[in-house]
This record gives sequence, C-alpha cells and structure tokens, in this order.
Amino acid sequence: MGSEAHKFVLMICGDYVEDYEVMVPFQALQAYGIKVDAVCPGKKAGDKCATAVHDFLGHQLILAGAGILKEKTCTAYPAVKPVIVAAGAVWKDPEPISTCFVDGNLITGAAWPGHPEFISLFVKALGVKVTGSDKRILFLCGDFMEDYEVMVPFQALQALGCSVDAVCPGKNIGDNCPTAIHDFEGDQTYSEKLGHNFSLNANFEDVMVENYDALVIPGGRAPEYLALNEKVLSIVKQFEEKKKLIASICHGQQILAAADILKGKRCTAYPAVKLNVLLSGGEWLEPEPITTCFRDGNLVTAAAWPAHPQFISQIMESLGIKVSF
Repeated sequence: MGSEAHKFVLMICGDYVEDYEVMVPFQALQAYGIKVDAVCPGKKAGDKCATAVHDFLGHQLILAGAGILKEKTCTAYPAVKPVIVAAGAVWKDPEPISTCFVDGNLITGAAWPGHPEFISLFVKALGVKVTGSDKRILFLCGDFMEDYEVMVPFQALQALGCSVDAVCPGKNIGDNCPTAIHDFEGDQTYSEKLGHNFSLNANFEDVMVENYDALVIPGGRAPEYLALNEKVLSIVKQFEEKKKLIASICHGQQILAAADILKGKRCTAYPAVKLNVLLSGGEWLEPEPITTCFRDGNLVTAAAWPAHPQFISQIMESLGIKVSF
C-alpha cells in the first residue's frame, strides 16, 4: 500500500445518517489507503452530522429520488421495497439481511450486517486487489465495549477476507454484547451513550491461541471487568509468549496491564489509562493527535476510535495483508 491514495471516494452524509453505515465504510476504506471525502449539504469541513443508532437499516431513497434505479437489480431495507419498486427497480429480497447485490456500477445492501460483503464488493469494483488476508483474528469482547472500536475493525478485517472470531466470557455464539458509544463533545472527558448490540460469532470456551494469528482488544467499559478474568489474562499472555500480534485500543490497555505484558513496551492508550500503563512498566507515548498509533514489536496500540484508519492499517501491515491499486 503506497503512501498516497490512488482511489477517491465521496460519501454523501446528513444528520441522523445511520451510525455504523457511515463510520464503518468511512474508516475501513481509509485504512485500505483510499481517500474518502464526507460531505453534507449546508455544512462545511469540520462541521458534524448527528448519527442515529439503528439495528438493521439501509435505505436507497436517494437513488430512487435521483431516478437511476429503473430496471436495476436492487435491494434495501425491506420497508423501502414499495418505493424501490415504484422507481422501476427489480427488487431482490435481502435474505439473509447481510446479502448484497451488484448490477453494473450499482452495489446495494440492506443494512450494516452486510458491510463485509458490501465493502469487499466496493473495493473490487474500484480495481483494488487484496493479498495475504488468509489470517485468523480473535476479538476479546465484553458488555459495553466501545461501539466503533469493536465493529469498525471487525467488519473492516472481514471485508479484506480475514476470518474473525468475536468471543466474550460467559457467552456463546449468537449471544449479544451491548455496546457503549464514547464521543468527544467538548467536555473534560468522553460522553457515553447506548450503542448497538454486537452479536458474537464464536464461543469463548473454545478459544485456542494456536489457531489465531492476531488478537484485537476493543476499548470502552468492558476492559474494566475483563481485566479481572483469569482466562482472559491467560489468553493475552499466550499471545505475548508466542509473539503473535496484539492490537489494543483505548481502555483495552487495562487488560494488557493486568496481564503484565507491557513492561518495557512503548505504548499509548486513552489518556485516562496512562497510570495503568506506567504502573505496569510500560513506556507511555502521548497520543498527539488522538489519531496517532504506535507499534512496538508485536504490539499495536491506539488511543481511541478516531485512530481506526491508522490502527487497522498497522494491523494489516503487521500481518502482511496488502492492498494494491
């Protein structure tokens, strides 16, 4: 992946755009080396759009309004079907909800669970080639982990072709973890709101470290209690002993500190976690700006979700995953 983007993508946004449906492709494409511009009518660079947290939602109303759907094969969130059909499109049921369809230059999906296929189809349509993505990655999850910090890297890595397992102590495949949205709104610390429900796709009790190439630890509130779980700490220690990649973001470094693997390591985290890093023997690196990531051997650390493009890019580089244009 070169230092300059060779593809340019425009995202049309608006207030209360679905939260995942803007942020996951926005940060994933940047991580792949694609330049992404996000714009909104009546707003300028640096302005913000409020987002909405929806479970399963994806509309093609703009396409219908633009009159470009006639005779096009198309899907969308099922409630939008009458409008899509009235616009002259050939409707396809999204079964399952993650299903996407391609018709010429048009790629449509029904909702954010379809992001891995949607993003994969999108980058292929741009002529992007991905190599080295035959990797297996473990995510250590917990209740009220940060919303973006689990879903963005989870789906971005799946879209590349990686096999990604998300587990949580005491839960099984198909169980949900509620998430917390941490945002930076001008207060002395982050604000916290209820996020999406994140569905686990593997069993914690079945985890065997030798089956994975990398470990990802999201931040949020979950690390506070996961750091007290002896099996969680054992898994982290085994990844460190085998020198397999460990990528941790935000408050995830609380778990690394508890596992006693930071001694002598150069590391960053959300600033409130600085004391954990220092007391565990880590060398603190200031995350300035907040988008900064650091790599020390097999350890990649970041301070918060605004760093996702660099964080995911460093995971890719560490695992030998390459994107070419």
